[in-house]
Amino acid sequence: MDARTDDQLLAATRSQPEAFAVFYRRHVAGVLAYFARRTRCAETAADLTAETFAAALDGAHRHRPDRGPAVAWLYGIARRQLAHAAQQGAVEDRARTRLGMQAIPLTDEALDRVDALATADAASPLLQRGLAELPADQREAVLARVLDEDDYAVIARRAATTESVIRKRVSRGLTGLRRRMEGYSA
Repeated sequence: MDARTDDQLLAATRSQPEAFAVFYRRHVAGVLAYFARRTRCAETAADLTAETFAAALDGAHRHRPDRGPAVAWLYGIARRQLAHAAQQGAVEDRARTRLGMQAIPLTDEALDRVDALATADAASPLLQRGLAELPADQREAVLARVLDEDDYAVIARRAATTESVIRKRVSRGLTGLRRRMEGYSA
C-alpha cells in the first residue's frame, strides 16, 4: 500500500510512472462504476474509463492541489469525457492515441464485472453527495480510513497531524455523513 496522497502521486508521475499506476488502482473501480451507471453499457463505460485515465496521465502535470483534491480533478475529467461522448455520440480516443495506448478488447467476463460494479455501487450517488458536503479534512480522513483502510498513524503522517486529530476527523466525518444520508432518504 502506497502511503502517498493522490496529489503526491500525480506530482510524482513524470519522474515515477508507477505513481500513476497507484493512483489508477485507487480510483479505477469508482470511475468505471460512475460511467457504468450513467451509460448503462459496460463497453462504453470501459472506453470512457480508459480515455479518462489516459487524459489524466497526459495532464497529471497540470493538476493543482490548491484547486481541490485530485479525485475531484479526476471526476472533472470523467464528467467532460461523458459530456463529450454524449454530444458526439461516441467515445473519443484522443488522449489514448496521443500516448500511443492501444484499446484493450473486453471479454464477456470483463463486461460482466463492469455490470456488477455498477450494480454494487448503486447507492454511490447519495454517498458521494454526502462525502462532497463534508469539510475537506473530514472527507479525506474518512476516505483514507474507510475506503483505503489506512491506519490512523499513516493518515496522521500524511496530514502532518496527530492520530488523535485524525480519529476525531473520522468520527465527526462519519457522524456527519450518517446525518446527511438519513436526511437524503427522509
